[in-house]
Amino acid sequence: MSGNVSSMTGFARVSGEADWGGWAFEAKSVNGRSLDVRVNVPGGFEALERLIKQAASKRFARGNIQIGLRIEFTGSAETLNVNHDALQQLLRSFETASGHAADLGAIATLMGIKGVVETGSQSTRTLASDETVEILGEAAKECLADLEAARLAEGGALDAMMAGYLNEMDALVAKAESVAGEQPKLLTARLEKQLAELEASDKVDAERMAAEIALSVAKADVREEIDRLRAHITSARGLLSEGGAIGRKLDFLAQEFNREANTLCSKSASLDLTNAGLALKGLVDQFKEQAANVE
Repeated sequence: MSGNVSSMTGFARVSGEADWGGWAFEAKSVNGRSLDVRVNVPGGFEALERLIKQAASKRFARGNIQIGLRIEFTGSAETLNVNHDALQQLLRSFETASGHAADLGAIATLMGIKGVVETGSQSTRTLASDETVEILGEAAKECLADLEAARLAEGGALDAMMAGYLNEMDALVAKAESVAGEQPKLLTARLEKQLAELEASDKVDAERMAAEIALSVAKADVREEIDRLRAHITSARGLLSEGGAIGRKLDFLAQEFNREANTLCSKSASLDLTNAGLALKGLVDQFKEQAANVE
């Protein structure tokens, strides 16, 4: 795998010509929880299908990938070919099940089953020699390489976007740390105001008042949340620098970011700290949305 950030979306096309005609591979990739490679090749190219799946599994870790091969023969009209062995087997099964020979309607239905009648299948099956499979296999690998390059190109844009979000988070965490220093004073003023409104300030001794203030300040202490947020930002930056299959790890960090931002808001005693926490949550949502596109 490359050391760069890779997206899970991309498209690639590779085509070429031979004595018998032309061919084209098209590959596209979209987001997926794991790696799912689906290959569509003409009949007779089962060995090529296996080769493509093996090559894809070596290049990619996640994503739903579809790659198809189209073959066009030079000066060859489309032919209709019947797989007689398959048709005879189906007819025997029908007669055994029904107790009578198949009529024209039944035969037409059986011929509609996939693999019984194929357009141009005989030509492609004849074409599928070891030499042709090797040539097309190299072209398929080239198409997969181009798909990887397309995913990396989009991953570069994701990298820059998420790095920007992390820089903004870092600034918000610094702001939250700054305003959090006002928490003890704000909590003391709030408690004194509540006691004054209840006309109970002269009924509470100074020692009890100090204990209540200390308890409130301890509950509102956000230093651990600030430290964890900074640690998560450092981890996320490290993952983006590392590249590879980091999507799941980034998604996990996004959840951790959100948890700390929520705690920051719940402990807030000031509008400034609450606003910083809410802005942080907004950035985390954007970060998580983009992380979902990373391999």
